[in-house]
Parts: sequence; C-alpha cells; structure tokens
Amino acid sequence: MEHTGKRRLLKIQVFVLSQSSTAQPYRNVTLGSALTANNANSTWLSPSGEFAFGFQQIIPGGYLLAIWFNKIPETTIVWSANRDNLVQEGSRVQLFADGRFELRDPRGQRIWSATLSRVGVTYGAMLDTGNFVLANRNSVVLWQSFDEPTDTLLPTQTLNRGVKLVSSFSKTNYSKGRFIFILQNDGNLVSYTRNFPMENVIFAYWSTQTVGTGFQVIFNQSGYIFLVAQNGSLLNYVSPNAASSSQFYQRAILEYDGVLRRYVYPKSANSSGGRAMAWSIRDFIPSNICLSVKGSKGAGACGFNSFCYLGTDQMTVCDCPTGYSIKDPKDRMSGCKPNFAAQNCDEEARETDHFSFNEMLNTNWPFGDYEDFEQVTEDWCRQVCLDDCFCAAAIYNNGHCWKKKYPLSNGMVDDSLGGKALIKIRNTNVTANSSVSKKNNRSTLIIIGSVLLGSSTFLNLLLLSSLLLYAFYFNRLKSNRIQPYQVLPGLNIRRFSFKELQGATNGFKEELGRGAYSTVYKGIVKNDNIENVVAVKKLHKIATEGEQEFKAEVSSISRTNHKNLVQLLGYCDEGQNRLLVYEFMSNGSLANFLFENSRPNWYKRMQIAFATARGICYLHEECSNQIIHCDIKPQNVLLDESFTAKISDFGLAKLLKPDQSRTTTGIRGTKGYVAPEWFRNMPITVKVDVYSFGILLLELICCRRNYEPDVEVETEMILADFAYDCYKEGTLHLLVANDEEALNDKRFDKFVMIAIWCIQEDPTLRPTMKRVMQLMEGSVEVPIPPDPASYITSV
Repeated sequence: MEHTGKRRLLKIQVFVLSQSSTAQPYRNVTLGSALTANNANSTWLSPSGEFAFGFQQIIPGGYLLAIWFNKIPETTIVWSANRDNLVQEGSRVQLFADGRFELRDPRGQRIWSATLSRVGVTYGAMLDTGNFVLANRNSVVLWQSFDEPTDTLLPTQTLNRGVKLVSSFSKTNYSKGRFIFILQNDGNLVSYTRNFPMENVIFAYWSTQTVGTGFQVIFNQSGYIFLVAQNGSLLNYVSPNAASSSQFYQRAILEYDGVLRRYVYPKSANSSGGRAMAWSIRDFIPSNICLSVKGSKGAGACGFNSFCYLGTDQMTVCDCPTGYSIKDPKDRMSGCKPNFAAQNCDEEARETDHFSFNEMLNTNWPFGDYEDFEQVTEDWCRQVCLDDCFCAAAIYNNGHCWKKKYPLSNGMVDDSLGGKALIKIRNTNVTANSSVSKKNNRSTLIIIGSVLLGSSTFLNLLLLSSLLLYAFYFNRLKSNRIQPYQVLPGLNIRRFSFKELQGATNGFKEELGRGAYSTVYKGIVKNDNIENVVAVKKLHKIATEGEQEFKAEVSSISRTNHKNLVQLLGYCDEGQNRLLVYEFMSNGSLANFLFENSRPNWYKRMQIAFATARGICYLHEECSNQIIHCDIKPQNVLLDESFTAKISDFGLAKLLKPDQSRTTTGIRGTKGYVAPEWFRNMPITVKVDVYSFGILLLELICCRRNYEPDVEVETEMILADFAYDCYKEGTLHLLVANDEEALNDKRFDKFVMIAIWCIQEDPTLRPTMKRVMQLMEGSVEVPIPPDPASYITSV
C-alpha cells in the first residue's frame, strides 16, 4: 500500500539553478524520446547529474538498461530493467507517444516494458534520488523504478509488502542470483537462499520476526534503514548507523554472497575525513553469513565442497580444502571439486592405505552427515571414515563423530565451532588403482625366486614351476569370478551376471529395438520376490566403439536422476558381455506415437515437448558433469504407461568435465537431427542438442517427420525450411492443417518461433536449454527469429 502523498512528485522546475556555470538545464523526458545502445553512451541525467539512466555495456555486444551513480569513477549500477536478458547494440528504449515505455531489440521485439497503473503518461524524469519516474500532466507518478528494485535500495526509497531484492549472480554477472531479501505479505522481513534458477526459496537465514506487524521498510536521507508498522511505529532497525545524504552517496545492496550491506561514498574530499574516495561499509546483515546459512539444502554462501569465513574487512571469503580446487576460477562462489579420484568401493581394492586426512580446526559442514557416533575417540572416527568409500570427511568434536558424504554443503570456519574436520584426500604418491601394489608384490616374488635360483637349480626349477602354476590358477580364478549382486562403486545400481539376464530375457527372445551398437530385449527380473518388466540393452562391437559406449553410458546415466530420463537399473560386464538394464517403457518410442495414422492431440504433444526439454536441460545444467546427448530424436524419447516422456540412449553421449565447455569429436547422431557444426570441423557444445530438440519440437508441432520426400509440394519436403517459410510469409496454419486444437492455442506461434531459434545454423544464436524452458514457460518473451541459414550477431 502506498500513500497518495508519496505517489506525487514535487513540481519539477523547467530550469534548476546550480552553482556551476556549466550546469545543463533540467529537461523532462518527453514523449517520443529514445536512447540507443551503442558506444556513444547517451543518457538521461538527473538535475544535478548525480544519476544517469541509459545503457551500460556489460560484455562485448551485451547491454544493460540501467540507472547508476554518474559522478563516481567506478560504475555503480543501482537498478536495471533486463538483468537476465542483455540486449544487443542497436537496441532502443523509448517513451512512445501513447505513454508506453519499452525496451526493444534491434529487430523491434519487446524485451521489457514498464507496467503502468493507468494511462495518461505525459513525461518521464530521472530524479536526483536515483528514481526514474513516469508521470501525468499533474505530476502524479504512474510508474517508478523505486517500485521495482533489483538488488539495491537508495535513500528515500521504501520496500513495501511483497516487494523483494534479488542478489546478482556474481560480482560481474548482474542476472538474478541465489539470495532474496523480501518484506513478506505477512509482515516479516526475511533473507532467504533461493532455489536457483527457480524462484522458490529454500532457507531463511535472517529475519525480523515481525509476522503480522511489519508494514514498510524505509531508507531515509539520514542513512537509517528501518521497518515500521502500519501506524508508523518503529519495529526494527536494519541499518542503525547514520550518514548524511548531503555529504555521502549511499546505497544498500543485497550482494551476490547473500549479505545486505549499506555503503557510503564521500561526495567531496572534505567528507572523506582523509580516507580514500571509495565505497565503505557502514552496516551489514546478517553479522556472519557463513554461520547463518544452515539449511540442509542448497550450497550455502560459497558453493558445494567449499568453506566460508569472514575476512578482516568483514567480507565473505570462499576457499577450498587442501586437495580441492575452485570449480570456476572466475567465480569464487561456484564451489570446489576434488583433484583426485574417488575411493574404490570394491571389496578387494578398498584403497584404505591410499588415503589420509587433512585436518582443519574449527571447521564444519553442519548438514549432509549420513551417520554419527557418540563416545568414540578421534582415531576411531578416522578409521571408520577411512574404511567407508562413501565418506568424504568426518567431523570430530568432544567424542562425537559425524560422517559426511559428497557434496559437502554449507561449509564454515569460525572459532566458535570448535572441533576439527577430517577431510579425506588421496595420497599424492599413489594412483587411483592398486596396480602399483600388485606390481610390487610380483616384483617381490621375482626377487625371492631369483635368490633361490642361485642356490639350487633343481629346487629352484621346482619352485619356479610352482609359482607359475599358482599365478596361472590365481588369474584364471579371478577372471572367472562373478559377483551378480555387486553394486558399481559409488552408485546404487545392481550388477547382474550374464546368466541372470539370459534367463530374464528367455534367451534374448523378444526384441524391442535395434541400433548400430546394440539390441534391446524385453525381460523380467525379480527384486524381493517381485517381478519387474525391464528392457535389457545388449551392446555389440565391444572391442571398439561399444567398449567406450558402455563405459560412457554406465558412468553418465547411473549418476543422473530425473523424472524425464529413463532410469538405469543395472548392468553386466562379465567377460566380453556388456549389457544395460533399464526400466521398461510400456508405450514405446515417441516415433511410434507421433507418426502413426491417427494424430495425437495437441496438448499431449506439448506435454511431451515440455518433458523432453526438461530432461535435456537437466543433462546440460544440473548434472555434476555436463552431458551432451548427441542423438536427440523421436526414437530416443520413450513413453511410460501415462505417456510421460523420458529420454533414453546415452550411447552417443559425450561427457564433459566441469572445466570444459566444448569438445571436438567424430560425427555422432542421426541424419536430419544432426547440427551443422558436426560437418564443419567446429567445436561441439551442448548447442548440438538444442538443434536436435528444435527439429524434434517442429515434428511434435506438425505431427510429421523432418523429411518427407513423398509430399506433393517440393518446398514442404524439409520441415525446418517449410516451417521458416510459413513463419516468414505469415502462413503458419499450413503447418497444422485441420488441427483446431493447435490453431486455437495462443502458444502455437510462440512454439514455432522457439523451434526456429533452436535450429539456427550458427550455434551461438541458439538459446541454451535453460533459456528454451523459460521461453516455453512464458517467463521470457520470444524474440523474432532470423532466417536459420543466416549468420548475424547473437542475441
């Protein structure tokens, strides 16, 4: 709720007197005025010139429509319109003759617009408070930037119920990050961790506990930030240390580490008190972000496998334990990755002698423990973690031992914690397997045999024969040993014997499908006396591509967990036999569902499109190691009993390490769905899957294959070309002739546009799958797509 008095502007004078003879007269932003994103950097200034409204170039070719302090050497942005969607050079913001205030890209597509409470805008103005307003002829404010803050509050600004600040992603990335500061509708002022990239919150790490009473947060010109009740009574000080706005520039910002900090900057050397002319901290909440974020979910203030502490300047410091390194060197809050191979869980090669502990005092990862023990010694705690391949670290404190598993979350270092963290790391002088020790054992046998050989030829020949027979028998026994119920190290999937799967499939009798490297059979396996129908995939060409395919599939699929991915239940790697056991999908492939004589209904097709997009987005964005599928097509999208779509066949997947963004490899995929860069000797990125999804989306929209040589009109043979021609000519209805459901859906045009963006020949023009999801869900407007065959600047 806002009072009428606060909604009215003081009468804006046409000219403002200034002590400076060079001061420019203050002009309102008149109807028809516009700014263009370019190197000229034209702006609309406030009367004093202290604030500017215009475009800031954030990255080469990427601009942010923003408000910033204009008289400070260091660019300090306080508000932005398009933080999640940078625009290109040539984009324009314009106050139209009818009062609309819009940001449009060079093609004229609207990117952002001011949400007006009513019509009648006659001018805009950049005020000396840092507030940009749109007002009518009576100077009544109809829209103001103060009502739609990003991550910053300024003096004279208020925060009303339901309004929030969202932190930036990093120091240089202004898009929405992982923390929220909000005055809830119930009156409680709260700081939350955010379930990035979703909007829902996870854990409240600071609050005023004013449910039912909090009404408005006020940042006054004296520098105080406080929460008041509806009757105006003071409830809580957020920032209690004053600083005059006549002497200091001031701002309060929810920074990318989750801390709300109030900064001041002297307006003159006299105000600085001899200190450097720079931003300095006056107040911040919470007092220690490292100790405040304690939720069982999320990565904490510094990311997974890292730890957090406050530096001498009270700024958050994120670091990695010994044996770990930062995941993204450009982002200290991205978390840490181990620099060593995980401990082997095989009973015969547990590798306990290959690992030791790095000690850290007063350190804890307070959640993520999966076992704890009381009244034990530190040595006992060390040993129980060392013997457990799942144990990444142990916390020992006063006879209490907590075992932690990956990923370690909410790490913190502080003198108040006590105890010590025992972080398990691989010794630097051993490798990830036990081959060295085995070689040493063999060397010992050879040395013993050689010594004996010098003393008695006959006895030594006898001994040598015995040793050779023993070695042959031992290796033969080892190669023939079968462990049908063994679990793959670190993974919760079952290992089958070949005999079991032969029986489960009745001698591999019922074939479900066949590919270049595999054949899939229907089978039945028992689990706790319950029979489950499964799909058993038998891989061929083991000595070449198949061997690599098997390792890639087991490694990648077993670590995935998403409702739109086919679940891997088990595997077999006995001798030359390589098999994978999947959940059975009773409604077969999307190809069978989509290309039959009867056309599936529109809404079911779009549900499948959304589900497939979510699955690909998970592979690209949410896996610990980014996965490129490389063969997205209808045959690899399977449907369960309720027609829920799930992506299958990771046999062509190319697994990227966390520090890789692209890879070069041989052509993979299926004709018609393969991205052009495969044929151009270009680096392969996740954008190849985006291209394939674009083709698949067109097939779902049109209910036809991407290539149909038997159509009557030659220009309709290739679906991608036909779709763009229809879009360009305004005849999209031709794509779904007689499909009333599709034509009546307002999203129809939008989905075609999204598909065209996905099939751009230039991979840099294609959106990420995360952005595709945002476009499909409607949270981001779909720009006008260019001709897929053209090469233009990336959006």
